Amino acid sequence: MKKYLKTEFMLFKVFIRNVPSIIVALFIVSIIAMNLLANKSINLPFSWLALDAGILLSWLSFLTMDIITKHYGPKAATELAILGILINLGVALIFFIASAIPGLWGESFVEEGGNLINNALNNTFSGTWYVLLGSTTAFLASAIVNNLINYLIGKLFKKDNFFVFILRTYISTAIGQFIDNLVFAFIVSYFFFGWTIIQCLTCALTGAIVELLCEVIFSPLGYKIVQSWKKEGVGKEYLTLLTKEEN
Repeated sequence: MKKYLKTEFMLFKVFIRNVPSIIVALFIVSIIAMNLLANKSINLPFSWLALDAGILLSWLSFLTMDIITKHYGPKAATELAILGILINLGVALIFFIASAIPGLWGESFVEEGGNLINNALNNTFSGTWYVLLGSTTAFLASAIVNNLINYLIGKLFKKDNFFVFILRTYISTAIGQFIDNLVFAFIVSYFFFGWTIIQCLTCALTGAIVELLCEVIFSPLGYKIVQSWKKEGVGKEYLTLLTKEEN
């Protein structure tokens, strides 16, 4: 077991060293931002429909995972997701400390209600344990499902073209996003925000549809990135070591 863990950690270090930094940066920023935005509910004209603002960026984290899965494999994508979760927890801790420090936010400098606004901002940035628990659990579960489905669909085809890429991306994203939204809705929104079961289900479904549409728009860019990595030999060191270890 000790040898296995040592080998896996070595592979992880090589993977992080080999994956383009811009992709890692976009992935981690999307996780941090979408978890912060998830604190805001979106007002909609239908009582049975509910969404939160985290929907604006969650598609980006899934697109980057699909790109990583296609080029590096599902294990690497899941390891990156775990790294992103750990960094997000660290940032959440910093936000909590910042909110606990005596002082005023810029938006609280108003004639009336300044203290109320300041407390509201402190509460927003410090977050609550159930929102953090729900978002972390939901993202980890959906990341594992997304990466595995994406990989398995790709194994069904011998060809490697744009059609196969979007097929594996669209299906895995639709299922992964649905699970992400559903787990978060039932852990957080159902118990603490008073959502109904119908609202939780419709939020999960409509959120998955909206996020899938975003991925449809940007998937051609994702495919171009994967193709350029393949052409330029990006991650060759990691892929060589991975093949050697598997054999």
